[in-house]
Amino acid sequence: MKKLTPDDQRNLDLRTRLVHAGRDPSEQHGFVNTPIYRGSTVLYPTMDDVLNRRGRYSYGTKGTPTIESLETAWTQLAGAAGSVLLPSGLAAIAIALQTCLKAGDHLLVTDSVYRPTREFCEGLLKRFGVETTYFDPALGAAVESLFRPNTTAILTEAPGSQSFEMQDVPAIAEVAHRRGLCVLMDNTWATPIFFPPHERGVDIAIEAGTKYLSGGSDLLMGLVSANAEWFPRLRQTFDLIAPCAGPEDAFLCLRGIRTMALRLKEHEKQALDMARWLEARPEVHQVLHPALESHPGHALWKRDFSGSSGLFSVLLKPASRTQVAALLDDLKLFGMGYSWGGFESLVIPFDCSTYRTATTWSPPGPALRFHIGLESLDDLKADLAAGFERMRKVV
Repeated sequence: MKKLTPDDQRNLDLRTRLVHAGRDPSEQHGFVNTPIYRGSTVLYPTMDDVLNRRGRYSYGTKGTPTIESLETAWTQLAGAAGSVLLPSGLAAIAIALQTCLKAGDHLLVTDSVYRPTREFCEGLLKRFGVETTYFDPALGAAVESLFRPNTTAILTEAPGSQSFEMQDVPAIAEVAHRRGLCVLMDNTWATPIFFPPHERGVDIAIEAGTKYLSGGSDLLMGLVSANAEWFPRLRQTFDLIAPCAGPEDAFLCLRGIRTMALRLKEHEKQALDMARWLEARPEVHQVLHPALESHPGHALWKRDFSGSSGLFSVLLKPASRTQVAALLDDLKLFGMGYSWGGFESLVIPFDCSTYRTATTWSPPGPALRFHIGLESLDDLKADLAAGFERMRKVV
């Protein structure tokens, strides 16, 4: 079997690239997969090798064959200059922001951002002298009006992981780059399969591999990729802190990446079918799914994205907390838990009104976020229909 060159990789279909990315059986004695390497100390043959750090690997925090395989695969998928692996999605957000910020800087963050990101900005970045301003995700290029002399970076997330507002990422990137700002994006919802971040102007892209890269709700992983301008600084920041991902989790992610495109397509199909079914329910005020024609950001999604994942939200018509509990508590197929991207369906109630600052969150009724898994849609719909029936019976 002849080794694929980088040019070969670029000319292959996505599904083929995912099967081969980061894999070199010739370096693993012919075994198909890179095995799990656990280790800290790397031995050198001579004193001269030690003094000159001569060798492919130098210490466990600097990488192992397992870690390097996933970094290489993700770099190829994201269209990046390089990637680093972190022990969680939130750790990936932290290292990405630390890469481009310093004391005295001003950071712009979309108001629809993942809530733990907001908590990191207010709880840690603030302590280190970084000021954060949140902006309306609908601003697009008009976000330029919020730039200050010390504005250094802008963090986007499209769509927002609860409220699902879309953002015009290319327009934001264009005005930001004119001022020399670093553009970051949390791309966990779409993954590079449905949104190639660096092609769209993103400098540093963040992914919670815990979600769709895993596909099994059984690991924690964060990935950060960067373009040629920003990767050296990203790598340096990572090496200074050494927040290493676990080898077992990296191995499981390598297994997951091979089937990621197939799983995402199935999640997409299932979620769109369920979203349309929910849109027709009398208890539902609005379904927040960018791939639906009724979504306010549908045109941006259609222009910039090649697909959608299994996560969306639903705004119910006015209902009491007791009624919502009657809907959710006795569901048999939908678990109630955080995260998403696994094979199982999930639902959580949420309320953005307590922490959003640049926009007002005031839906007419309760909000629910759904992740549609790989179960039979007929079974899932029957489970929800029974829940809506229970909700109606509560006075």
